[in-house]
Amino acid sequence: MVKPLAFKGEKTKVKKRKAAPMSEESLQEKKTQESASDAHEDDSWVIADSSGDISGPVVIVLPSTQPTCIACDAAGKVFTSELENLVEGDPATAEPHDIRQVWIASRIAGTDSFCFKGHNQRYLTVDNLGSFSARSEAISPEEMFVCIASTDTPGTFNIQTQRETFISVTDDGKEIRGDADTISFNTTVRIRMQARFKPRLKANKELKAKEKISKKELESAVGRKLEDDEVRKLKKARVEGDYHEKLLDVRVKGKHDKYS
Repeated sequence: MVKPLAFKGEKTKVKKRKAAPMSEESLQEKKTQESASDAHEDDSWVIADSSGDISGPVVIVLPSTQPTCIACDAAGKVFTSELENLVEGDPATAEPHDIRQVWIASRIAGTDSFCFKGHNQRYLTVDNLGSFSARSEAISPEEMFVCIASTDTPGTFNIQTQRETFISVTDDGKEIRGDADTISFNTTVRIRMQARFKPRLKANKELKAKEKISKKELESAVGRKLEDDEVRKLKKARVEGDYHEKLLDVRVKGKHDKYS
């Protein structure tokens, strides 16, 4: 078949194919997947409550009078950076406004230690003098940190180096050190993280996404009006993973009732 001439700059019409109609079950499955996807894309910031929470993008909030955090520049210089995104000045609500304030936290396999990678793709490092930099491309003991949850103040941590010293901030809040011998107010930090990486929140959001289906949608899938206990049964099945089996049971029950 001869195709019509097309000229440069001329828009060509693309014929859209009509999508095949989806079954009720497919539509419900699609809605569940979209809701779960929304949970995975939640980029709000929350507090890490335990070391088990720590993962993905984090902000290490320092205990300075004016809220600051650990940051680094492209050359790997580590410094304190003032936080601007706060609710009524509360450091527990801090969010980053600069990519230099964000670190990617990862647990090192087989250990209780974490590493923190900066925006420059280099790891946070503390040397034997307690000085920080972010220039290392590989992980050695100097790039490994243990996040110890504080027993006095929930939602705070003391970050320990492999030399058993702690990250701290000077009294004036201008310098970060890694040579504090004991835990104190100056070593107590908060770790803010993205909600989508927090295991408990992630599980709860995915659970709610599975539960999110209306009675009308369930009745459409079954093909008849449902009793309240049947609705509860099907919603529970969506969470537990045997929805299609329970759906079939309810349909069969409806047919038996019809002919009894």
